[in-house]
Amino acid sequence: MNAQTDNNFDAWIGTAREQRERIDSALTAGMSAALDRDDAPPKDGDPLPPCWHWMFFRDSTAQSELGADGLPERGALMPPVPLPRRMWAASQIRFIAPLRLGEMAVKRSEIAKITEKNGKSGRLVFVSLRHTVLNAADEVAIEEEQNIVYTQAPKTGAMPPPHPAPAEAAWRRDLTPDPVLLFRYSALTFNPHRIHYDQPYCTEEEGYPGLVVHGPLIATLMVDLCRRSHPDAEIKEFSFRAMSPLFVDHAMALGGAPTDDGSSAAVWAANDEGGLASQGEVKFA
Repeated sequence: MNAQTDNNFDAWIGTAREQRERIDSALTAGMSAALDRDDAPPKDGDPLPPCWHWMFFRDSTAQSELGADGLPERGALMPPVPLPRRMWAASQIRFIAPLRLGEMAVKRSEIAKITEKNGKSGRLVFVSLRHTVLNAADEVAIEEEQNIVYTQAPKTGAMPPPHPAPAEAAWRRDLTPDPVLLFRYSALTFNPHRIHYDQPYCTEEEGYPGLVVHGPLIATLMVDLCRRSHPDAEIKEFSFRAMSPLFVDHAMALGGAPTDDGSSAAVWAANDEGGLASQGEVKFA
């Protein structure tokens, strides 16, 4: 039986929307503070750092149209998948031309594909999105292919152990994400997902052991590790895949290993037991 047809998900393929927004320096200053960066005060004309575009073109669904998890119940862009957990599973991003502070930009988003699978944890529904961001000169600045996965909530204690993270890292940063960091990132990205701030909901309704660190925050921190370790390099591409969740008040480690020719670097994030939480690759100009 084709569940995609039964749930009429095929009708959502091709759904699109366009958003316009000014690339604001105040949000950029906030992200610098949240990431503990020692950046100069942002000014109009500065290029937006890689992955900071996730602060912009935010969803503005009315409060009355949000679901129990805090995300839009239906409408907006995403289909009404009847599964309790939603996760940003992966992205492949190309940084083609700069987005500059103070200028208007346009984001065009479209559902490219919806597929269903049955895994060890049960039913999975994958929604593939295609995003294109244009800068003020009407140039394509960013192309992104994003994968969102909806899953069933596993029974308590049913989460499988993650694969071990790489043992050797040329670049490394250790930190412990606390509730304030999660709050700040949620505020900067206007993310209403309750797993990042509502402890009773997160543990009792979705079965997590604690508040979940945002997948895009982890990805941003992996890119930020490259920027700290290789500050003169220009990042042209970034891809990542979420492997297992990280939780608030638990230490995490960011690691990076550049190739011998310096053209790219493997990056990853690990939990406090050395388990792989997210892995990715950065390509330099």
